[in-house]
Amino acid sequence: MANQGSDLAPIYLPPSGHPLGSNATWKFGASLVIPLLKLITKRDWRGAENLPASGAVIAISNHISYVDPLIFAHFLYGNGRAVRFLGKASLFKVPILGWILRSAEQVPVEREVKGSSTIALAHAVAFLKAGHCLGVYPEGTLTRDQDLWPMLAKTGLARLAVITKAPVIPCAQWGAAELLPTYSKHPKLWPRTKVTVTAGKPLDFSPWYGKEEDHDAMVEATAYAMKAVTTLLGEIRGESPPVEIFDPHGSDLPRIGNFKKRKNK
Repeated sequence: MANQGSDLAPIYLPPSGHPLGSNATWKFGASLVIPLLKLITKRDWRGAENLPASGAVIAISNHISYVDPLIFAHFLYGNGRAVRFLGKASLFKVPILGWILRSAEQVPVEREVKGSSTIALAHAVAFLKAGHCLGVYPEGTLTRDQDLWPMLAKTGLARLAVITKAPVIPCAQWGAAELLPTYSKHPKLWPRTKVTVTAGKPLDFSPWYGKEEDHDAMVEATAYAMKAVTTLLGEIRGESPPVEIFDPHGSDLPRIGNFKKRKNK
């Protein structure tokens, strides 16, 4: 892993290779995963022209299935950018998988743990300062909305966008939950599942520059970003998004983790 600093002051080298940001681990992983994804999915990629070919960029998307990161990474990798994610720490504790993730410069984050958001922000800023493509799921976990629309998101993405002033590309994807249902570990391998990923035009966070410590401003900026993602998703689905956005804080569902499994206990 190329982080030469500490968790609170990480340093990353500028991206290199092709796709930009790839290294030996990335290329090895892609050689295994991409043929598998092509075997079990039919791709419908849209809006690739909105992805910057180089330089810092934050790509955000909705989150509906465990397979989302593979599909999103495939979309970005196939369009020239090897993405960095800040993923849940438990994945990095899995033998072999953890080593691969770290070697590909993915960063473990302990969710809902005091101080974890500060560490995550430091790594995210360092990645962008070096000129990488950073992938972010603003909701922080799989959506709790029963119809799989984006739910109320956390403000971390807005703070990151305002602090770094990096371009933010809203993306939406649909089909992953048919391939691998929410919180399921049993994929549908045949017939191939159509998976659509679309990237929209860069978002303008300039109205909130300098307001990263203003909670209300960050809530407003977050809503702006998620509206863009939800609108793109509505276009893919051919449906109108719900007027009322699902708020996990107003429900009895746990903020993170497999809520379906817990409800069945």
